[in-house]
Amino acid sequence: MSQELQENMKQGWADTERRDLSPIAQAAHTARRREALSARFPGERLVIPAGRLKTRSNDTDYPFRAAVEYAYLTGDQTENGVLILEPREEGGGHEATLYLLPRSNRENGEFWLSGQGELWVGRRNSLTEAARLYGLPVEDVRQVADLLREARGPVRVVRGHDRTVEAALADKITGERDEELKVFLSEQRLIKDEFEIAELTRACASTVRGFEDVVRVLDRAQATSERYIEGTFFLRARVEGNDVGYGTIAAAGPHATTLHWVRNDGPVRPGELLLLDAGVETTELYTADVTRTLPIGGRFTDLQRRVYDAVYEAQEAGIAAVRPGAKYRDFHEAAQRVLAGKLVEWGLLEGPVDRVTELGLQRRWTLHGTGHMLGMDVHDCAAARREAYVEGTLEPGMCLTVEPGLYFQPDDLTVPEEYRGIGVRIEDDILVTEDGNRNLSAALPRRSEDVEAWMAALRG
Repeated sequence: MSQELQENMKQGWADTERRDLSPIAQAAHTARRREALSARFPGERLVIPAGRLKTRSNDTDYPFRAAVEYAYLTGDQTENGVLILEPREEGGGHEATLYLLPRSNRENGEFWLSGQGELWVGRRNSLTEAARLYGLPVEDVRQVADLLREARGPVRVVRGHDRTVEAALADKITGERDEELKVFLSEQRLIKDEFEIAELTRACASTVRGFEDVVRVLDRAQATSERYIEGTFFLRARVEGNDVGYGTIAAAGPHATTLHWVRNDGPVRPGELLLLDAGVETTELYTADVTRTLPIGGRFTDLQRRVYDAVYEAQEAGIAAVRPGAKYRDFHEAAQRVLAGKLVEWGLLEGPVDRVTELGLQRRWTLHGTGHMLGMDVHDCAAARREAYVEGTLEPGMCLTVEPGLYFQPDDLTVPEEYRGIGVRIEDDILVTEDGNRNLSAALPRRSEDVEAWMAALRG
């Protein structure tokens, strides 16, 4: 590399600093969230990293997604970032500082010689630009390791995202104390604010359009495979959001009986059912989680309709049980009771229903819980304590899925042959309101006859 080229690359670049930036839409919300965190852990240094790129193979990386705790508290989504809440010596509370990578250095050639230089991966915000966007002081993240090694006093860190940060704090942190921080941040997200509710509503609206896209191309999927369905939905997710919120389940025929079928490499055949479980993740990282079970040919057979209508009835009972003041488990128990009754009615289980549900005998064919919290993670708030979540009480602002299902495995000899290979799940995203609930994904039809009419209209 000649000296002349090196000197040439240092000069002739325009000033691209943006000086008219306004704070991001959720800046006021992230500030309030940090205040609640500060109040919970007075006098302690709190460290929340974004995470780092992960190698996919050789010299290629997976697309980066910031750690939920970090994005929730800052609104930033870039790799290597670290949020530190430093306890104030006087007056209480914390001073929050965001540590990020600055713009690539053009004097030493970093911007074009490094694999993470801006000519390779794109322009980063300057530290000044980032401070304007996120509404808090921003410093160079390359000083964080030394800063943390020299730090004194109690410290907590969100683990599992940045080994460099954890190594710098190795002699200062304990698993129990760090777990308390993770639990608090998980429980903090149980009740969504207005910004989060708007994002979840937007995610559901995009997801509805993604399902419509799939119905319109089912004939092409029949000529290829389940991957055509997966790819069709993914296009909508990338155009209107950040990505899919989780691996799309495009399960046709007997694959619908496998709960997390994500291979999506099987045939799509008329006369069978398609179980599509998919959700768009917005650019602010909030995801929908919706399932519909569709007759690939456009109409349910009599037996398919019987199973589908049973799941619909169970979902109706589950949704009706979602309201403020109800126990979290109520919607699950309501849905399971309906399904147990159907299995007794069809002669697949010996009643009475109370005996079946007490022993959980219906679980051979219902398999999973009826729902979970939803937000920045598809299974949101997973680190929350049992007493705050699954043994807790529903409150306005909580958002959860209601998703009962029936799954008759292809090799299940305890059911008549005509049932085998049928899998049905119906799932919607339900917001707890002051006076009941609101179905954020209600624009997608659920009743069997409405599903058929909707599909016919989309396919012309």
